Amino acid sequence: MASNPRGLVATLTMNPAIDLCFSVDGISPTRKLRAYDLRRDPGGGGINVARVIGRLGGEALAVFPAGGPTGERLRSMLEAGGTAHRATDAAGETREDFTAWNRENGEQYRFVLPGPELTLAEQQAALEAVMESGAGIIVASGSLPSGVPAAFYAGLALRAREAGSKLALDAAGPALAEGLVAGVWLVKPNLGELEQLVGAPLPVLSARLGACRDLIGRRAAEVVALSMGPEGALLATEDGAWLCATPPLTPISTVGAGDSFMGGLVQALADGRDAPEALARAGSAALLAPGTQLCQAEDVARLAREISATRL
Repeated sequence: MASNPRGLVATLTMNPAIDLCFSVDGISPTRKLRAYDLRRDPGGGGINVARVIGRLGGEALAVFPAGGPTGERLRSMLEAGGTAHRATDAAGETREDFTAWNRENGEQYRFVLPGPELTLAEQQAALEAVMESGAGIIVASGSLPSGVPAAFYAGLALRAREAGSKLALDAAGPALAEGLVAGVWLVKPNLGELEQLVGAPLPVLSARLGACRDLIGRRAAEVVALSMGPEGALLATEDGAWLCATPPLTPISTVGAGDSFMGGLVQALADGRDAPEALARAGSAALLAPGTQLCQAEDVARLAREISATRL
């Protein structure tokens, strides 16, 4: 395990956003839909992970490229929220994402806009910024915007290894596959992403566990955290595997749930907690938060007492 003397976790978000969440009385074509309860939150996988780690008492630095008025607003929001960050300059406008909650039936509609195209120099600036943090743990999370090659996370994995840092990766598609070829410390796919990675459906737990163990066996990752929605989560290492069931609760929103899971898991492992306890703390606390909000420390602590991880 690489040392983390300052306890710092640095996160890298190459495609940050401001998340807008609002509710409507119903959704139908053509007519104007009046929106209520508008809320804006900083967004993007790594930024969310950094915010969660901060809420759980850890030290995190969010690194991301930012451009235009939206990028300036994102910086201001993080400053106001007390999230340590380092934004590198980008010429393109930082994106916005939209989540609409239909009051009629409780359904959510999520609109994810593309981010700006990043030049090679802008990509390199963000990469250098996260490496200059000196963090013992780096979390790379989220999609890659236009202009950034699928092998970007693989390059980050090699840089992190050379620096003695551990890389936790939460990505999808070719970016995930390329990153795992380079090898990472921790990877957090959801079930659909793992199935795409292995090129086959994984309908039962034994098949999912086998796929996770295969990743570990071929040194693609040391730790695999598989989120399975209502079926819970699975954590596998060289030392064993554990299953944690989803606690009995009524979800308010699944937006940011994966980021809260990643933040809770990384912080617990950074604190030296063992694998089953870390999995229990990662939990599903984000499901209790409305809209684009993230988990709260009190929910994580309460759910960790109510659920437990079972060794497989």
